[in-house]
Amino acid sequence: MALQAPVALVDRQQWLDPVAERMQKGILAAWQAAGAAGRRAKNVLHGVWLGHPLHPVLTDVPIGAWTVTLALDAMDSIGGRPRYARAADAALTLGLAGAVGAAVTGVTDWGHTDGRARRIGLVHGMLNTTAAALYVTSLVLRRRGARAEGQGFAMLGFGVSMAAAYLGGNLVYDNRVGVNHAEEPRAPGDFIPVLADSDLGEGQMRRVDAGGMSVLVARRGGAVFAVAEVCSHMGGPLADGQLEGDSVRCPWHGSRFSLEDGRVLDGPATFPQPCFDTRIRAGRIEVRAARH
Repeated sequence: MALQAPVALVDRQQWLDPVAERMQKGILAAWQAAGAAGRRAKNVLHGVWLGHPLHPVLTDVPIGAWTVTLALDAMDSIGGRPRYARAADAALTLGLAGAVGAAVTGVTDWGHTDGRARRIGLVHGMLNTTAAALYVTSLVLRRRGARAEGQGFAMLGFGVSMAAAYLGGNLVYDNRVGVNHAEEPRAPGDFIPVLADSDLGEGQMRRVDAGGMSVLVARRGGAVFAVAEVCSHMGGPLADGQLEGDSVRCPWHGSRFSLEDGRVLDGPATFPQPCFDTRIRAGRIEVRAARH
C-alpha cells in the first residue's frame, strides 16, 4: 500500500542504528546511575502502576489540544473575535505541556526497543520534536503580534505531528511495541504433568511444555511456582533470565515479575505474566491454568 512506503523508507535507513544505539546507552546509563529512585521513576513512566503503557495516554493531550488550536485558529480567522484567539493560544500551550509528558514517557519506552522498531521510533521522536518546535515558534509569534504567521507555523506543526502519529500507530499495530506478548493460558482444566519433581532443585527454573504452551516452573523456598514463559513486554524467554528471590528477570530488557502472582515488579513490562496452579503428584510436577 502507498501509505506503507514512508515506513519502508524509514526502515531502510540503516545509518540510524548507531545513532539510536548511542542514545539508548545514554538513556539506560542515566537510569542506572539514579539507583533505586531512578528505577521507581522509570516504572512510573513506563506505566507499571497503570497496568499498560503510560505513553499513549499522554499523547492524547497534545494531539487533542493542537486539534482544538487548529479549529479555534480557523474560527479566529473567520470571525476575528478575541476570545477565539485567546482560547487557541491556551490550547496550544496546553498541548506543549502535554508534549513534555508524552516525550519523557516515549523516550523511556523507546530505550528498550531494537531493530526496525527502534529506527521507526527514533524518527517518530524526531518528528514530534520538530512539531513541538514549530508550536513553540507559533506561540512566540502570536505573543509578538504576528498572529497570521503564528497560525501558519501551527498548521505546519499539526501536519508534522500527524506524520509522527502515523509512525506511532505503526509501532503499536505492526511492530507490537507496548502490547501484551504473553500467551494466555488455556481454559482451566485438569492438571498436566510437565516435569519430574527430582529435575527441579531449589533455586532452579525450567522451561516446560504444558499442552503446547511454554511455561516457566521454578522452585523457591521449597514451593513450586509456574508462570507463562514468554515475557509480556517483547516476548523474551524468561527461562534464560535470572531468579531474584521470588521473582524472575527477563534477559532481554530487564523486566522483573513476581513468581507468586505474575505481577510486574520492574518495567519496561506493564502487563503481568499469566500464572498457573501447581502440585506434585506421583513424583511429577503438574500445572494447570490458575483458578481465581
